[in-house]
Amino acid sequence: MSTTDTAATEPVSRGWSPPVPLARIAVFRVIVYLFIPIDVFLTTPWVGAHADVPTQWYAPLLAGRLLHLPTPTHGLVLLVQWAVVLAALAAASGRAPRLLGTAVFLLYAEWMVIAMSYGKVDHDRIAFLVALAVLPTIGRARLRDPRRSEAAGWAMAAVFVTVMLTYFLAAWAKVRFGGWNWPTGSTLTRAVIRRGTVFSDWTLYVPWVLPIAQWLMVGFEMAAPLMLLVRSDRARIGLVLFLLGFHVMVYAGVTIIFLPHCIAILSILPLERLAAHRLGRLPPVVSAPSPAPG
Repeated sequence: MSTTDTAATEPVSRGWSPPVPLARIAVFRVIVYLFIPIDVFLTTPWVGAHADVPTQWYAPLLAGRLLHLPTPTHGLVLLVQWAVVLAALAAASGRAPRLLGTAVFLLYAEWMVIAMSYGKVDHDRIAFLVALAVLPTIGRARLRDPRRSEAAGWAMAAVFVTVMLTYFLAAWAKVRFGGWNWPTGSTLTRAVIRRGTVFSDWTLYVPWVLPIAQWLMVGFEMAAPLMLLVRSDRARIGLVLFLLGFHVMVYAGVTIIFLPHCIAILSILPLERLAAHRLGRLPPVVSAPSPAPG
């Protein structure tokens, strides 16, 4: 590509993925990597239980087949479990971000293949996996580093787009497999009957509430690409509060929460404010050199 072509496409690139402070990456890394031990041992301990599942029940995902990943034996599951936790704790320190970050991504991806190769595939991990994949590309980032990085901007934009696609493709899947009868069906009714709480049981006695909720859900998911128009920090905070509020509402009603996805949503926030609140106004957006290699 010529210099002229590069100059012509630069405004488009910056509009889609403007440079962001490296402090945002540092804060997001700590959140992401410290969440992994919580996820492995507390929120989804059933993955580790696959260590005791007969190996003949293992039906690897496409990634597992293409990469010829080994069948999860008892020893392999325990090895991956502890390796991903220890690697994540080490990566949370900020040291060797490329090496440790890559190790965390590969180990957690294998952990997900182990998790989802027994008939149950969750869609709340995609944005989190993308976050793990792009974080090592940035290099060093310190908690109070106000410098803005184009590599960091691209990485956060990639996570943002994947968050959006998680919602949009969920709507597409509903229409693809359930047709336009999905919003008028009994999906939420079944969920409330099986997993309802004091906050949702009453909806079973008001016939119009759950069908309207299903239409609103499909409409929200179809409109998800509009969230990419958000630009200002205030709008980003509002969007994150809305998205997290939606997931809290779902949890309050049917006790289902997509925690890895919620962690990925935090990438939309100006997280640098948590670490650089004493630095004053951040410098203007300028082209900055890529961070030093980890």
